[in-house]
Amino acid sequence: MNIILIGKRHGKARVVSLGGGLVAGMTLMVLGLLAAAAWAGYYAATLAASAEQPEPSELVARWQAKLAEQQQALAEVKEGAQQQIDALTLRLGELQGRMLRLDALGQRFVESGLVAAEEFNFEEPAAVGGPEGASSKEPFTVPALTDMIERLEAQLEDREQQLRLLDTLASRQKLEEERYVAGRPITWGWLSSKYGYRSDPFTGKRTWHDGVDLAGKEGSDIISVAGGVVTWAGERYGYGNLVEIDHGDGLVTRYGHCKTVKVKVGDVVQKGQVIALMGSTGRSTGPHVHFEVLQNGHSRDPLKYIARADR
Repeated sequence: MNIILIGKRHGKARVVSLGGGLVAGMTLMVLGLLAAAAWAGYYAATLAASAEQPEPSELVARWQAKLAEQQQALAEVKEGAQQQIDALTLRLGELQGRMLRLDALGQRFVESGLVAAEEFNFEEPAAVGGPEGASSKEPFTVPALTDMIERLEAQLEDREQQLRLLDTLASRQKLEEERYVAGRPITWGWLSSKYGYRSDPFTGKRTWHDGVDLAGKEGSDIISVAGGVVTWAGERYGYGNLVEIDHGDGLVTRYGHCKTVKVKVGDVVQKGQVIALMGSTGRSTGPHVHFEVLQNGHSRDPLKYIARADR
């Protein structure tokens, strides 16, 4: 192999002859340099990659932090779900309390006779049923359940208002019936003296009698002819042991000559309640009850009230 060299100054060419061995050696050297450069580049790249790769402990720490974040998010989801459950449980408890009040009102209507007991039994759940649907069964979602509860609350509020109105009307009707003076103040006995002028049993003179006398067996029951408040319960001149009851609207009844008084002043009595036992105390000739009816302080014929039919 010949290499021609040309000089800059004189422009003369020189020829250098290279042997085969020298050329082979130079070729090997160049190849070696290239291989060394390639290996150096690979090694440098490996070192750079190793420098970017985190240590195992750092990698574990990152995964632990990520897991902690996920656990925190799960805990927040659970807390939110529990809050929703607690809120729904509270609303269901309120609905249950309102249902119990409605049942109590319904039971009062049954006991008062406004509702037939054989038609409504408020102590048992309503009977429902039907064939099983062919569609797929799906559980309630929280929004759907909340919506159902809201509709039920609206229905309950409407029913409560209606029942409260009915209860008020029924209470007024019952109160009017209780205050309605009607019937006999005794369970057994007979009329022994009427209302108006009569011959006095002690003097024989013509005198005015403000009530009626109903004779009977000593110790038999004397009952109130209407509901009211006891305004006198004790001895009064001429009446012996007297019970006086105010029924409102200026209407008062009196029960005289009692053997024993069963009530006291301030007691609220009901129609038909035993208030005393028949006797002969005071100005009396034998066991009977002197029965008076007063309207705004003026006596009225008790027979008109005795003959009344109960409402």
